[in-house]
Amino acid sequence: MTTLLMAGIAESNASLFRRLRVPLGDPAAWIESDGETVAIVRDLEMDRVRQHSGAGRVTCPAEFAPSGGLSPDRETATAQAVAEFFRQRGVTSVTADRSLRLIYAWHLKRAGIELDYDAELGVLDRRAKRDDEIDALERSQRVTEGVMQNLCETVAAATADASGVLQFDGSPLTSERLRQAAAIEFLRQGFSMTHGAIVATAPQVADCHHAGSGPLRTGVPVIIDLFPRDESSRYWGDCTRTVVHGEPSDRVRRMHAAVLEAKAACSSRLIAGETADAAHRASETVLIDHGFVASRGTISDEPTIQHGTGHGIGLELHEPILLDAGGPEMLAGEVFTVEPGLYGRADGGVRVEDMVVVTRDGPKILNRLHEGLDWRA
Repeated sequence: MTTLLMAGIAESNASLFRRLRVPLGDPAAWIESDGETVAIVRDLEMDRVRQHSGAGRVTCPAEFAPSGGLSPDRETATAQAVAEFFRQRGVTSVTADRSLRLIYAWHLKRAGIELDYDAELGVLDRRAKRDDEIDALERSQRVTEGVMQNLCETVAAATADASGVLQFDGSPLTSERLRQAAAIEFLRQGFSMTHGAIVATAPQVADCHHAGSGPLRTGVPVIIDLFPRDESSRYWGDCTRTVVHGEPSDRVRRMHAAVLEAKAACSSRLIAGETADAAHRASETVLIDHGFVASRGTISDEPTIQHGTGHGIGLELHEPILLDAGGPEMLAGEVFTVEPGLYGRADGGVRVEDMVVVTRDGPKILNRLHEGLDWRA
């Protein structure tokens, strides 16, 4: 029987956290061997892990000290204890996931234990979400949409000065100001903006991951992309909308219509057994048929396609797999963002993003927020 090992810092290792169910900031290990699950954690965390995890046994490094004793360094001590656990059990071969730190591999090697790698360990089980995980993602998306609506309506309700710069409550409305407002509201609701947020307009938005800076202007599209984490569940929201104060240009309207059509085309392919490649290509084909070209890695004055159509989401903001060229078969219960976009220096950018669950019967879209450019109340 294969012996499995995951080890590291659960606070930043989603696969390890999913098993321990406690976001530990100290080193920890999860072992599956001979039908038993064992968690090795710091002694003062043992009771908490017993309460929340499904581990059959929760222990600490001190219970598996090698003959020379444990290092005073916590991570070294945990790695030593893991190797000693396997030595006492007579385990000679261990399979680990992609996140295993070198310190554990080194101590296993030193103990004469062979280490194998399973590319799907910790990935495959997280791809197909349980019902409770989908519920957590839906809650995160609902809170994200609420903040998104407030920001978009703020842009729409602003006034433009003689130079076209938007003013709100007596001062210029800037990308930084909207991000700050989002951060405060998310914090109030128990969410964090760990990776920030995007509030970007022309010309910066031509770089599709530019966070945006400076004042916003009338008639120019503003992409708002919010991706907060619910600190109670640790599942993420991720939603993008595009808002225009005043009247958008005809070209921006065409860009927006193409993006919405592309999003619908991709979403319709999110069915278990279909491939992520096919879903992505359905979206990209729509954009190309509307006359737009791909320019990945090259920022352009004209609106172009710069990225794939989406990514997996769950305990991490970006999880395998991608909705992109070469993407494999999708699983029932898998959750993706679907976010086609067009970006250029001259006209600005348009991106609209929903969160979608793959089912055997067709896509389940978790978003409810409207997709238009006009957010006037």
